[in-house]
Amino acid sequence: MHDTDDATLFRVVHGVAGRFAGQPVPVVMEALMRHLPPASGVEVTDIRRIAEEISVGRDPSGL
Repeated sequence: MHDTDDATLFRVVHGVAGRFAGQPVPVVMEALMRHLPPASGVEVTDIRRIAEEISVGRDPSGL
């Protein structure tokens, strides 16, 4: 993965975190899967972990 790919992933996670903070995990997971690039290489288990963080109001992107 390249730096630009990483930056894109962080921006997507940050954007979803801003819009879906506090929402149920399945809702956040759906949003992440809809917005992540198809070839992002992010595993479903990682998407769930990220969604759990966003669901409780955290922004795991670090941005």
